[in-house]
Amino acid sequence: MISVLIADDHPLVRDGIVAILTRESDISVVAEASSGPEAAALVARHDPDVVLMDLRMPGGDGVEAIRALRARGAQGRAGAGSAGVGGSGVGSSRGARLGGAEVAASGLLRPRILVLTTYDTDHDIRAALAAGADGYLLKDTPRAELIRAVRDLAAGRTVLSAAALAALAGRGVAGVALTPRESDVLRELAAGGTNREAAARLLVSETTFKTHLARVYEKLGVSDRAAAVRVAYERALI
Repeated sequence: MISVLIADDHPLVRDGIVAILTRESDISVVAEASSGPEAAALVARHDPDVVLMDLRMPGGDGVEAIRALRARGAQGRAGAGSAGVGGSGVGSSRGARLGGAEVAASGLLRPRILVLTTYDTDHDIRAALAAGADGYLLKDTPRAELIRAVRDLAAGRTVLSAAALAALAGRGVAGVALTPRESDVLRELAAGGTNREAAARLLVSETTFKTHLARVYEKLGVSDRAAAVRVAYERALI
């Protein structure tokens, strides 16, 4: 079951999203928030798999809430010291708690955050993704696409609207030189799945995959899968 938290200051919008998602047998809405700070508090309490976050809310916007959630996770990673590139040291299928965020057994930082908003400017899109969002969709997204996005995020994929892709493409290519194998690894990250599954698709051992993954992280200047995928899209590497 995929647990979802909805953060939006309009009750009718929340009601509509709840109605769409709760019709699915594999999705459960565990909490609703009307502001960024409330969303951050409810994430700590309910530990959802996916957060749907609006950008403009009273008392602290969505970007600030995303930063708060990711900063909490970064503090936990610094203190935990047991969840490396491959997520080693994770003792359960659910994952290891990291200061209010969680690293799942697949190595993904939880919760997965999807911005769902009416704002499609380059500034808003880049700010949200830079803060740590894993996806960006507009509120005119068809219901079937929203449902698919929730499932994709929970599976580790990145979900971006056409406007978001255009905004990222406009940033140009930075000087990052990846080997063909490292490019393959980066594409596997974007596709989602575990290290073991990705290694099998590339016909290499999981250890070899993790070695390439560590090099990708180093070259991109990131420390987790979501950040690697964001940077890859920003720099047109995939």
